[in-house]
Amino acid sequence: MTDWDPEAFENALIDDMRAHGGAVTSGPLANHPLLVMISKGAKSGERRRAILTFTRDGGDYVVAGTASGSPTTPAWIQNVREDPSVEVEAEDRTFTATARVVDDDDRDRLWQRHVEALPHFAEYPEKAGRIIPMVRLTPTASG
Repeated sequence: MTDWDPEAFENALIDDMRAHGGAVTSGPLANHPLLVMISKGAKSGERRRAILTFTRDGGDYVVAGTASGSPTTPAWIQNVREDPSVEVEAEDRTFTATARVVDDDDRDRLWQRHVEALPHFAEYPEKAGRIIPMVRLTPTASG
């Protein structure tokens, strides 16, 4: 049996996206709307990569801090709270964006729209036992 190599899986996933105009065409995430977000580690200051499922809200990309239903909020949430400037690769384009964790009534609306578009997300709050943070990625003027 081969050992699971998450970095190799992510690299292959990104290669597939880049080869097909931002679309995932094979594997367990085929046809999922995915983006790659690079943030700066809140503690380390190192570049950190996250591959995230997204929905759109106007010109913004919206991602959820589900960690696949884990009870622990993903580290990238703290990263974007500390430094909201991120790099994003989505839909066959690369741009800079400002990440904002949505803590107001807009969070519930964005979560509901996310679940409507991606029904498998509905189970995550109960599975995780926490409120799932929602994050807007707003392309910057230069993005």
